[in-house]
Amino acid sequence: MDIRLYVKAVGFFLLAVIGIPGNMYILFKFAIIKVTEKKLLATNSILMVLAFMNLLIVFSRIILQFLNAIGVENFMDDSKCKFFVYTYRVSRAMSICTTSLLSCYQCIIIAPQTKIWVYLKQKATQNVLLVTAAILLLNLILYPTSIIYAIVKKNSTTSPHTLRLVYCDMDYLTYETYIINGAIFASRDFLFVGLMTVASIYIVYVLLCHEKSIKGKRSTDRAPGKSVEYKASRAVIMLVMLYVILFGFDNSMWIYTLTLSNVTPDMNDARIVLACSYSALSPIVIIATNPKLQQLFTFLKRRKFFWHRNAQEKDIHVNCIDK
Repeated sequence: MDIRLYVKAVGFFLLAVIGIPGNMYILFKFAIIKVTEKKLLATNSILMVLAFMNLLIVFSRIILQFLNAIGVENFMDDSKCKFFVYTYRVSRAMSICTTSLLSCYQCIIIAPQTKIWVYLKQKATQNVLLVTAAILLLNLILYPTSIIYAIVKKNSTTSPHTLRLVYCDMDYLTYETYIINGAIFASRDFLFVGLMTVASIYIVYVLLCHEKSIKGKRSTDRAPGKSVEYKASRAVIMLVMLYVILFGFDNSMWIYTLTLSNVTPDMNDARIVLACSYSALSPIVIIATNPKLQQLFTFLKRRKFFWHRNAQEKDIHVNCIDK
């Protein structure tokens, strides 16, 4: 195997190994909480949607990249090609929109208890699933127009304005169509990244003001009920930082490709790694910062502790008998 394909296969295999179990764990854990506790926090509902969309990204793009790298060929036709391109694009759009929604929701939740903010908190908590469904519907309607350019890779010549997507080509035929499509979706991404960035900056501002206000106060005077909200806010900030960093590199390369008449496969592979990394790596941040998701690991640690303790007590008991 060519060294480039070997590195590509290993890279996408690692993303799949991290992304699939991580996102599935988040989905199953929150589903169990919903069934057993009969309720689920709005933040965790948003994280559940995010995990599902990330899982779709892994299956619709990362797995295909891995199969291509290990030499699996010619198992798609135009209809399958359009299906996988559509699934990936809707899932990626929902991933960025959901992350933006999460940051905006958390921004509203930790805002001061003024009349306007209290009203927004009530509406946000009551309608978070409705807003998520509306965003999903909008993306489902928006993307069918883009997949008309998706065709399976063939030996026939395509136009210079073509994106190489693993087993498929996005042949835009003309430079104008190529630029317009790229500009529309890049603008959408920048809009939602801008929203999540502004929301995160406000969250940081509120956190700093809160830290400043409680500085020097006695522990008995501090508001104990805010700890969960502020921990959740820090988790949201970490997610947004991860997305913005990966998004920045991805879209910098995307804008650069808009200036090229023919984009090389290596350039597309690099962009796809950056675009898919959030779907594989974000579960690590979510699990590490969400107490509900850490219960399994806490349980395993306790079992290990008690097992080690019982083993020590057994050794002491045996030593006493021997003496």
